[in-house]
Amino acid sequence: MKPISYARATDIASAVATVSADPTRAFLAGGTTEIDLLRQGVVTPSGLVDINELPLKQIESLPDGGLRIGALARMSEVAEASDVVERFPVIAQALVFGASAQLRHMASMGGNLLQRVRCSYFRDVSSPCNKREPGSGCAALDGINRGHAILGTSDQCIATHPSDVAVALVALDALVHVTGPNGKRTIPIDDFFLLPGATPHREHPLSHGELIVAIEVPALPLARQSLYLKIRDRSSYEFALVSVAVALQLDGNVIRDVHLALGGIATKPWRARRAEHILLGAEAQRANFLRAAHEELIGAAPRKYNTFKVELAERTIVRALEMITTMGGRA
Repeated sequence: MKPISYARATDIASAVATVSADPTRAFLAGGTTEIDLLRQGVVTPSGLVDINELPLKQIESLPDGGLRIGALARMSEVAEASDVVERFPVIAQALVFGASAQLRHMASMGGNLLQRVRCSYFRDVSSPCNKREPGSGCAALDGINRGHAILGTSDQCIATHPSDVAVALVALDALVHVTGPNGKRTIPIDDFFLLPGATPHREHPLSHGELIVAIEVPALPLARQSLYLKIRDRSSYEFALVSVAVALQLDGNVIRDVHLALGGIATKPWRARRAEHILLGAEAQRANFLRAAHEELIGAAPRKYNTFKVELAERTIVRALEMITTMGGRA
């Protein structure tokens, strides 16, 4: 067994400095993904820096009506927070659907955004995987790819991003606050997740040693009218085949504003901007929902075993839009 050093950070600056000093060190928060990958030999850091004592667990409303969530806030705490449930229901719902109660109590919000893909080939060190070993190939392209992506793929990788709450946060234009050896910066969440392209091993724009400190959700009037719909193989804890995060405002029967994001079908949480463009200003009726869903999936590139996801995604988008409009734009 390869030895791994362990250190417990007591402040942000020392945590960043310790990890930055060695390119093979990593942060450790809830560990619900990291420990699994260590056991499987997928990741092999020389050391882990435990950040659980850092003061990054707040869930607070901002003066402008937005929300700031500390990176170490546990998923269960965020899902149960009254401000989240009342003003950002899509976030609370996505968190509850995203993991079992035990995992929600352990997993951190920042760690959830950084979790690695659930592709079985990525987690099998005997299989070629460009994420794990760039240039080795992608076994999923012609392998068992039923759960893999149909949007945002490349000839290097077709793994889906596994997070549920990331889909909700993308729909709500969240911001990711990070700090690192070169200071602080803020990254729009849609830019925080990278398409695989020719560099699938780069999943985020973070430099080594940069640490997520908070997630900020802006004050969006339509956020109160939002929901998360997840389709999966079983109703208990399972990853999405397709999911939809939608926030919508109606003016009579006309869609005044709409934000739509998809999970389970893309290599990153997928903002459905084509569909939004079609829906904005349109009447809230099934024909328009069908057209928007179809247009969003025109660029899909299914493989042998996941062709069904195209129709399933279209149906799920329509169902989510019908659900939110049946509620009168009030989730």
